[in-house]
Amino acid sequence: MSSRTMVIGCGLAVVIQAVLPCLIAPVDAGENLDQAARETVEKRAVREFQARRFGMFIHWGPVSLRGTEIGWSRGAQVPIEEYDQLYKRFNPVSFDADAWARLATDTGVKYVVITSKHHDGFCLWDSQYTDYDIMATPFKRDILAELSDACRRHDLNFGVYYSLCDWHHPDYPRDSPGGRGRKPHPDMPRYFEYVKNQTREILQRYGPVGVLWFDGEWEQPWTSQYGNQLYRFLKEIQPDVVINNRVSKGRAGMQGTTRQSELNAGDFDTPEQRIGGFNRDRPWESCITIGRQWSWKPHDELKSLAECIQTLVRTVGGDGNLLLNVGPMPDGRIEPRQADRLREIGDWLKKYGDGVYGTRGGPFKPGGWGASTCRGHNIYLYVINWPDEGPLVLPPVSSNITQAMALGGGGVTVKQDDDAIRVSIPANERDPIATVIRLTLQDSALDIEPMDVPRLPSESLTFGRAVKASNVFLGMNQFAADKAVDDDADTRWATDEGVSKASLEVDLGEPRVVNRVYIDERQWNRVRRFELQVNQNGQWRTVLTGTTIGADYTATFKPVLTRRVRLRVLEATNGPTLYEFQLFGPATR
Repeated sequence: MSSRTMVIGCGLAVVIQAVLPCLIAPVDAGENLDQAARETVEKRAVREFQARRFGMFIHWGPVSLRGTEIGWSRGAQVPIEEYDQLYKRFNPVSFDADAWARLATDTGVKYVVITSKHHDGFCLWDSQYTDYDIMATPFKRDILAELSDACRRHDLNFGVYYSLCDWHHPDYPRDSPGGRGRKPHPDMPRYFEYVKNQTREILQRYGPVGVLWFDGEWEQPWTSQYGNQLYRFLKEIQPDVVINNRVSKGRAGMQGTTRQSELNAGDFDTPEQRIGGFNRDRPWESCITIGRQWSWKPHDELKSLAECIQTLVRTVGGDGNLLLNVGPMPDGRIEPRQADRLREIGDWLKKYGDGVYGTRGGPFKPGGWGASTCRGHNIYLYVINWPDEGPLVLPPVSSNITQAMALGGGGVTVKQDDDAIRVSIPANERDPIATVIRLTLQDSALDIEPMDVPRLPSESLTFGRAVKASNVFLGMNQFAADKAVDDDADTRWATDEGVSKASLEVDLGEPRVVNRVYIDERQWNRVRRFELQVNQNGQWRTVLTGTTIGADYTATFKPVLTRRVRLRVLEATNGPTLYEFQLFGPATR
């Protein structure tokens, strides 16, 4: 392949196109389809689900009156007796389904999923199978009916979350707090009939339903036999409903991937509060909160616009969907702070979202550099981090690049040869969140085998070294101490909510001279006072102190020889979280 260079300067703003496959015609009842036709309908529905790429999750119920977590706070932060009576005061008079749907449209999402029944058992619809529902509240309006109608009016696919565990229902064996309690006279087979009746009711009264999003399968009373039977039962009613892997028992923890898919039903995987790994073989969807809590919490800490957008493009770049969660307030409104953030996301997508909808992840896998998607002959690069010097270097592809365009405007230079693709754009023309570049190929982009982009090493002395932390968020490996020294801008060390002091200690392996530190707290901005210490002759000595950290904090200090280094957060507004903790010496950049 000969070397060729293209320089393109363009200030065109690209408006989102609804690049979704044609929606299938309404299907007849499942019994009217033979097996082959049913499988065709089911596969097409999953493809259309993937094409939508971006959805809105809504966690809501009477618990919003307390501002604690839905379900989990029952019997913990809120006594069971009080929690179960909250519905008598639940009167969201400002609820406006059309306002929610308009906001969803403004956000750029293509589907909505709402909690019809969470682990606390309260139902947001008028169910004939329980009195513990919205009609028993002072509000007495069917939330699912109004929202499903509004979604159809605004061309949004309507989905429903339904918890398979129910700590309120007398027939379900487990009880609060958190499923640790036990009911005196449970009847699991009878409870299973309750689940079948309610989910059938949802499909038949509020359908067609795009997604049935199950949860709570991790508790022991639910079995793969129950789950697989429920899956087929619901597909008989509506063959084109897409059902997640939590209907059965195949989910492998919070990473959400399905184990033994041949034994466990489900159409897509469900990573929770994390971005799933690159996977074109099985559909997946990451569910992630816009703040720290699923249901509404006063003064909850919201994710920045940059984190929301970068989470979306990294998710889509991995060939997954993003289900971004919001929690409406007790009066029925989506909190103005959340609504403002959602509209900011929509404004960004109007300019840069052409590579989100109807695309597939790759061919360049997500990494610290950013992510890519593809559709037809086009590759969309979402460049989040550029090299300190020189162009972004991507692996070579066999197809010729015939055109390159920066969707936000500006002059992009692309040099393609047998060894690599080198992409450059002036620093002042890069988008601060993600610079979006469309490469047009001579051949189909989807035919290119997905490949990793070489990591850009920082030359940090802490990279890959032994590290320990005073606290890790919920003890979860995805937030462990080593995530702060892995040279990966996508991972982070995090601590439990409410923690105000924390420490991170690194063993450099051998004595090294250090004189510069780089810390990336990014948008969290929680640290209010910290110190950097080195260990010499068994004693800790402070070499640097500071107040706030924020994003891309850098400081130098007098060179010192040490093997062990400790960062101590002495004061924080909430649990400290760091993406990177890097040290350098005079000989490292």
